[in-house]
Amino acid sequence: MTSYLLLFGSAFLAATLLPFYSEVLLFALLREGGDPAALVAVATLGNTLGSVVNWWLGRYLLHFQNRRWFYFKPEQIEKAQRSFQRYGFWSLLFAWLPVGGDALTLIAGIMRVRLSLFLLLVGLGKGLRYISVVYVEQWSPF
Repeated sequence: MTSYLLLFGSAFLAATLLPFYSEVLLFALLREGGDPAALVAVATLGNTLGSVVNWWLGRYLLHFQNRRWFYFKPEQIEKAQRSFQRYGFWSLLFAWLPVGGDALTLIAGIMRVRLSLFLLLVGLGKGLRYISVVYVEQWSPF
């Protein structure tokens, strides 16, 4: 049970803007004989819920754009919004990418993507990523 909680936590953290890699823990737990379906489900749930944190932050982020301490410049926000509009909500299938994936989920919140659509696309993409880790582990010589 502890290993599942650790996997959930690492997957959750990996989906936020913090640098964290839950695939390594998933791989190790698979090597220890963990149930692949249960591990993928836990990792996908944790990672998707972590992305919801980014979505929520994006949803309310612009309320603070006139503050001095606000990190993003208006030009950066506009550029991100244009890119998201260009590629559409289907780009959320790539929220699992290590570079740019977390930003996609934040931008989805800014763009007010419906949470149900967000959960479907992000969860699907992240689930497929964790399933690929299962296949890599099965064929790995390590």
